[in-house]
Amino acid sequence: MRILLIGSGGREHAFAWKISQSKLIDALFITPGNPGTAQHGVNVKMDIHDFDQIADFVQKEKISMIVVGPEEPLVRGIYDYFKNHPDLSFVKVIGPSKEAARLEGSKDFAKSFMQKYKIPTASYQTFTKENLYQGFQFLESLKPPYVLKADGLAAGKGVLILDNLDEAKRELSLMLSENRFGEAGHKVVIEEFMKGVECSVFALTDGVHYKILPTAKDYKRIGEADSGPNTGGMGAVSPVPFADDAFMQKVEERIIQPTIEGLKSENIAYKGFVYFGLMNVQGEPKVVEYNCRMGDPETEAVLPRISSDIVALFSLLETNELYQGTLDIIPDACITVVLASGGYPGQFEKNRVIHGLENITNSKVFHAGTTQEDNRLLTSGGRVMCVTALGSSIQDALSKAYNEISLIHFDDMYYRRDIGFDI
Repeated sequence: MRILLIGSGGREHAFAWKISQSKLIDALFITPGNPGTAQHGVNVKMDIHDFDQIADFVQKEKISMIVVGPEEPLVRGIYDYFKNHPDLSFVKVIGPSKEAARLEGSKDFAKSFMQKYKIPTASYQTFTKENLYQGFQFLESLKPPYVLKADGLAAGKGVLILDNLDEAKRELSLMLSENRFGEAGHKVVIEEFMKGVECSVFALTDGVHYKILPTAKDYKRIGEADSGPNTGGMGAVSPVPFADDAFMQKVEERIIQPTIEGLKSENIAYKGFVYFGLMNVQGEPKVVEYNCRMGDPETEAVLPRISSDIVALFSLLETNELYQGTLDIIPDACITVVLASGGYPGQFEKNRVIHGLENITNSKVFHAGTTQEDNRLLTSGGRVMCVTALGSSIQDALSKAYNEISLIHFDDMYYRRDIGFDI
């Protein structure tokens, strides 16, 4: 099987590493990839939003499966493009249809879907600039903190949690009347604040059947003790101790099953991963958000715990035969810690030389924002790489990961030293 993997971050490096282990694979290409993915396949420079260009490559290289990492190509309809292509409809696309990807691409659609299928989530209302003042009135009916979400994709920056009512009204006005988040903010979802502990649950589905992947918890804030601004994620741990059998039974019965059944009942094609961002509210799971793909950096902590051939599972999606596959999970804990450029998520310097990777023996380093130049590995992004370690316990994995991190250096390297210590 010849596979094309789309994306360039740590998530895609983890997928390239996992896919390359399959006995079913003949060739793996990654677009655009990074120096880490190049260890497991061939990087190809393409515009991941230019589906015609991707189709030309797929035809030329006789690709039979496309695995889509990031959300934007899915929201733009890459699945539908290939399903409707006169010559390439046979290509298996691992990812949902454009309609299904609205679960991530539109907060309003996702909340309406949950309401329709009685999936537990925070109460909400949606507003546009035409009913801005009703939005003010709804805010006045809520207790702080106030949660404002831009309806569309906003690169993880479209959610505001504010303690002050006047500030919440001001931000709502900026979002709706002054296009603070551009197209993404033409609608704004205001919802009640849910107090609890977050965790991430993932399922692989063919649209009828599903397999539940290992649970994970990620750490969004830049600072230790969850302080400072949000980031794309500073680390993750798997499994989540509080997500025990009793909790996961509630998740499956109240959230996963009705989500898959809802999609099926509406004839919405879904052949890929569903991310359930959950809040544990006094032992009761509620949905914070859906994503239509795997999270980052949770992927780097989840995939190492899966011992099954992931390509074999992918191959069963097209024909709705996922039930025939097996998803084996090893009991080890996994920790991943993001090494970031100083200044991230604000301004940061690039092209810092990375030293010490040759000394890493007890973990896996997944590249996220790196580039290769004249045999030197350089930083090229805010999140540079993830150091991932397995252990017999979370504490054991933590010890291994942080010991390995001490061997890596680049100027202004920053990482959180408290990943996993709170669970």
